[in-house]
Amino acid sequence: MTNDKGILIRNVYYMLAYAFQDLRQNNYAEIAGEDFEEIHDLFAEILIRGISFQLKQGLHREYIPHKECMATLRGKLNVNETIKQKMRHSNRLACGYDELSENNLFNQVLASTISVLLKHSSVKKEKKAEMRRLMLFFSGVDAIDVRTVQWNMLRFDRNCKNYRMLLYICYFITDGMLLTTESGQYKMREFSDDHMNRLFERFVLEYYRRHHPKTNARAAQIDWNIDEENSSANILPIMQTDILLTLKDRTLIIDTKYYGSAMQYQFDKAKIHSDNLYQIYAYVNNYDKGHTGKVDGMLLYAKTQEEITPDGQMQTADGNMIYFKSLDLCQDFKEISRQLDELIEV
Repeated sequence: MTNDKGILIRNVYYMLAYAFQDLRQNNYAEIAGEDFEEIHDLFAEILIRGISFQLKQGLHREYIPHKECMATLRGKLNVNETIKQKMRHSNRLACGYDELSENNLFNQVLASTISVLLKHSSVKKEKKAEMRRLMLFFSGVDAIDVRTVQWNMLRFDRNCKNYRMLLYICYFITDGMLLTTESGQYKMREFSDDHMNRLFERFVLEYYRRHHPKTNARAAQIDWNIDEENSSANILPIMQTDILLTLKDRTLIIDTKYYGSAMQYQFDKAKIHSDNLYQIYAYVNNYDKGHTGKVDGMLLYAKTQEEITPDGQMQTADGNMIYFKSLDLCQDFKEISRQLDELIEV
């Protein structure tokens, strides 16, 4: 099994499994035991299994509005348009009706993403063959330009809740897509640090929620410790934490980071990224309004293949600890789990 910037591809699956509960279902269980050489090959397998399962349940169908001039009445009569037809010496009726159809946005996104993966060089031939077989079931679904999809506008009810994880995978796959000048073909950038950073953050949060429920793991906003009457609070940036853990009277604020290079260099000396340090320092100081020293912070980096990676700590004048830690994702998942458990023991 190969890795992506020091992360085993199998562990990307585990992170997705924590971020999305659906991946723990039986139809995905065997993926963890397979070897994947490329991350898009893993995504292809997830979509193959997810769509195959959905086909057994039936593709999601929605009522799609149609307008058509017909010989007999169907649905509602459009009087004005029918009069215009009469003036053109046509006896057809202008009708408006809704038809239950599989040709909706959810299925259009799935089919169009499969089309993108079919053109991706890192997806194995046997998986492409399986995807072509699945495409036969989408014959009545229109292809769309996935770059135009307004992902934040998608809404999932009980009839289409199984699509949530699949469409999120589609977003991961297509978000970095470009249009080439060669016959309008799609090509894709490498899986970006931004994508992995969001996945890494969600994975750590869900891990603590699942295995350490007493910590009440959550992503919380922190209020500025200021005199609001004499401050322009409305123009201050929002302090949104990645992960906030509480246990008894202590709090740990974790800010996750995924970079190709975890350290910055000044005069050939490795340093913590200054912006990261200022950020976690602000979180801790504003959350610990009483200066109790019982609020700690942690910058948690996905370990890179650099010789020097973050590993240390500092203590503020109030006694707050700020830790710099690295999580090695290029190892067996049991070891990753052990590292995460040890991090909160401090």
